Amino acid sequence: MEFNSTSGVIFSRNIPEEIDHFDRVFDIFKELVTHTSGDIEEAFSWLESLDKEYNIFSEAYTLQNFHEDLKKRGYVKEEIDPENNPGNGNGKNELTAKLESALRKYALDQIFGKLKKSGLGNHRTTKLGSGDDKDGETRDFQYGDDLSLINMTESLKKAQINNGMSDFRLTENDLIIEETRHKAQMSTVLMIDISHSMILYGEDRITPAKKVAMALVELIRRKYPKDSIDIIVFGNEAWPIKIKDLPYLKVGPYHTNTVAGLELALDILRRKRNTNKQIFMITDGKPSCITLPSGEFYKNSNGLDEIIVSKCLNKAAQARKLKIPITTFMIAQDPYLRQFVELFTAQNKGKAFLTGLSGLGQMIFEDYEKNRVKKI
Repeated sequence: MEFNSTSGVIFSRNIPEEIDHFDRVFDIFKELVTHTSGDIEEAFSWLESLDKEYNIFSEAYTLQNFHEDLKKRGYVKEEIDPENNPGNGNGKNELTAKLESALRKYALDQIFGKLKKSGLGNHRTTKLGSGDDKDGETRDFQYGDDLSLINMTESLKKAQINNGMSDFRLTENDLIIEETRHKAQMSTVLMIDISHSMILYGEDRITPAKKVAMALVELIRRKYPKDSIDIIVFGNEAWPIKIKDLPYLKVGPYHTNTVAGLELALDILRRKRNTNKQIFMITDGKPSCITLPSGEFYKNSNGLDEIIVSKCLNKAAQARKLKIPITTFMIAQDPYLRQFVELFTAQNKGKAFLTGLSGLGQMIFEDYEKNRVKKI
C-alpha cells in the first residue's frame, strides 16, 4: 500500500520477500540438533538425507555454505587439539553458547509462542502491604509505613479539607499512603526422568521433555527474571545439570530412582530464600529403584514395589510439611504409573496431569502461572 498526495491511497499487490536461505535451513537444523542431543555431525548427516528427499539446498546455497555461515555467525566452533588438530578445518564441530541460547529460544517459540518481553515480571498476589507495585488504592498513614509511599497530592488535599487554607498545616493525620502489592518470587526445581523407558518402543519422549525444559528456562529468564529454576535428572541416581547442558541431555540404561530425585530437589529448595517453592516432575515410569544405606541399588521393575513406593510417599509427605507442592506430569499411560501417581499426589496434596507429549509444554506453563501465590 502506498500514499500519493494527489490521488490518495494506492493499493498494490503485496509480494513477500524471499526467506533468507540461512534462516530457512537454520530452523530445521535447530530441530535436528535438539533430537541428536547436540551432535552436530549427526545433524549434518540428517540434513544431507533430508536434502535428497526435499531439496533443502541448491547450487546457490549448499550444505557447505550453510556450514560456513554457522561458523561465521558464531553458532558452531571447531574443536582444536594442538597436537592432533591444530585448527586445520578438520576438527569436530561443537555448539557455542550462542547456539545453546538459540535452541532455548526456539523451544520457547515452539511451545509457548512468541512472547514479548515485559518488565521484570513477578508473581501477582492478592496480598496488600509494603510491596513493590502500586495498585491505585489508598489508605490513611499508619506508624511504620514507608514514607516513600506517601501520596503528597492526596495528603495535601486532605490537609486542606481538615484544616482549611487560612490555617493550613500538614499533620500525620492528613497523610495518605498508596497501597502496593507484593511481588512473589518462585523457586522451581524441574525433575526430568532419563530412565531407559523414555526411548522405549520407538517413542522418543526425552526430546519433548528436553524442549519443555529449555522453553521453561527461557520463559523464566525473559518474563520472570527474579525467579530461579534448577534442573535435575534422575535415573539410577539423581544429579543437577547446568542450563547450558540441556541440549545435550540423553537417556541412559537406567531404572527410575524417584526418591533420589526428590531428595536432591528438596535439598536444593531448602537453600532457597524465596517463600514460594515448587517441584515439577516429568516422568513416564513408576519408581523402580532406590539407593540403600550401603550405597547399592535396590531395583524392582515388576509392578509397584512396596518398599520403593513407601520411600517415595515419605518424600511426598516431607515436601508437604515443607509446603513444597509437587506437580507430576505423566507422559505415559502405564496403569502402574497412574496408580502410583494417585497415591503420591494424595500424600503431597499436589497435582498430577495425565498428558500426551504434545500438550506437555502448555500445561507446565499454565501450572507455573497458577502457582504464583505469595505465602506470608
